[in-house]
Amino acid sequence: MSTDHLRFSGADAATQRDALEAIIRQQPVLMMVLAGLRDMALPDHLLVAGAIYNQVWNHLTGRPDMTGVNDIDVFYFDDSDIGWDAEDKVIKACDIRFAGLGLPIQVRNQARVHLWFEDKFGSPFSPLTSSAEMLGRYASRTHAVGARLDAADRMEIVAPFGLDDLFSFRMVPNPVLDNRISHTSKGERAKAIWPELTVIPWPE
Repeated sequence: MSTDHLRFSGADAATQRDALEAIIRQQPVLMMVLAGLRDMALPDHLLVAGAIYNQVWNHLTGRPDMTGVNDIDVFYFDDSDIGWDAEDKVIKACDIRFAGLGLPIQVRNQARVHLWFEDKFGSPFSPLTSSAEMLGRYASRTHAVGARLDAADRMEIVAPFGLDDLFSFRMVPNPVLDNRISHTSKGERAKAIWPELTVIPWPE
C-alpha cells in the first residue's frame, strides 16, 4: 500500500480540487456515469458519495479501483413533479442506460426526500432546494462531495465542507441531523477497509 496517502492533506483548495478531478477522470466507471448523466440531461444531477470518496482513498493507498464501492449513488433535483411515478421513470431509464456497469445505480430525486425521510429514519426533514443542499445534510462531512460534467466536458466539483477531510483520511461528523448511527456504522465499515482512516466520534 502507498505510504504517501496523505500527500494532498493540508494542500490549498485548488490543488485538492484538481487532485480529485484527476482521480475521477482516471476511473472509467465514474466517467461513464458522469457522461451518461450529462447526456440524459437529468436536472441538477450529481454523482455523489461512496463511488467518489472510496475511489479517492483507493487511489491514494494503492488499493484496487472501486474497492468498497457497492453501488453508484446519483442525485437529481426536479420539483416539477414530486410523485413516485416520475421518479420511478427516471430510475428505470438509468437502470437501462447503465446496465453494463456491473454495479447498481441508486438514483433519487432530492425534491422528494422530505416525503419519506422521517418515516424511514425517524427524524424530521425540511424540503430541499437543490441536489447540492442534500450533501450538506450528510451524516459525515467527509462524504459530502459530488461531481458532474458540462457540455464542454468540464467537471464541476460540489463539496460544501471542502475536501481536506477527504484527503486527510478523516471522517468528521455533521450533526445537522440526528445521524449518529449512520456516521458510526459507516465509520466502522470504512475503517475495516481503509485502516488509514481516523473516524471522529459523534459529538455528545
